Amino acid sequence: MQLKNAITVVGAHAEGEVGRVITGGVIAPSAPSMYECLEAFEAKHDWVRGLLLSDPRGSVNAAVNMVTPPISPEADFGMIVIESDYYPPMSGSNLICTVTAVLETGMVAMQAPITNLCVDTPAGLVYVRAECEGGKCRRVSFKNVPSFVMHRSRPVEVEGLGTLTLDVAYGGMIYAIVDAASVGFSLERSEARELVEVGERIKAAAAAQLPSVHPVNTRIHTINQTLFAGPLSSEAKGKTAKNAVVVSPGRLDRSPCGTGSSARMALMHARGELQAGEPFVHKSILDTEFHCRFERADHVGDTPAIIPMISGRAWLTGLSYYGADPEDPFPKGYRLNDTWFGPTT
Repeated sequence: MQLKNAITVVGAHAEGEVGRVITGGVIAPSAPSMYECLEAFEAKHDWVRGLLLSDPRGSVNAAVNMVTPPISPEADFGMIVIESDYYPPMSGSNLICTVTAVLETGMVAMQAPITNLCVDTPAGLVYVRAECEGGKCRRVSFKNVPSFVMHRSRPVEVEGLGTLTLDVAYGGMIYAIVDAASVGFSLERSEARELVEVGERIKAAAAAQLPSVHPVNTRIHTINQTLFAGPLSSEAKGKTAKNAVVVSPGRLDRSPCGTGSSARMALMHARGELQAGEPFVHKSILDTEFHCRFERADHVGDTPAIIPMISGRAWLTGLSYYGADPEDPFPKGYRLNDTWFGPTT
């Protein structure tokens, strides 16, 4: 077997969302910060994204994660998230997959019953509490980066939908948050394709009409996800709601979405719907759950923020070696719009 650029990948999913983890074959570039490491990786190694995520080796429903040496002396390792169209600063489901993979494969020593870790991400340091038993990582809880509202109840003109009122919030990515019922959705599985089509239109319109710049790291400056928010209810486990997040170029996050949950909690707190320490159960379109709360209020610059806590589970799915035969006509992959929403490549 001849493979150029052979890469070792551990398969995993977090509450249904595929988050594969690169464990060998690629060396992350050195940089002064994790965000600059992300930028350098995108500039020098973007072929990894095409090789692993596009057809014929990848698929629209996956993301991959690059484990790197940490830059902060406080951190145990670093992580760069690679999605189909973006390198987001942070992703909760991908963090849960990555922590589970590095612990269960022995890349990082597992301590039972609790392994405490610090992960260096381009969004900032994320503190992890992993529940471990019998050589397995049973649950990952993490203290996310400060999350905050960027726009409240703003009108946006969307082609084919007219004027929508939406909010914009940051939880490690920047989200346009839309009341699902206001655009006719009940967040059933049968709506998945239509949610994607409408969500991509809303995201493009909101990104153009509502400039959204992180108050400290101005390199984070674009709305790149739409979150359809289901109604909030009070149940025995706490306040509960469903959501569906659209990941470009056009698919649904299968998990409840960690950074989306953080952004939604920031918005809920701003509305007076959620207080510090109050449990919040966020459900995905598959009805899988993240158990959430926020630890305390904070600020990012002059912007009011919260410190979110997210908890979920991941499972390993396999071990693979990927690469391209020297004669393969598609070493960078391709995309067709029968499965990939948007233009072909």
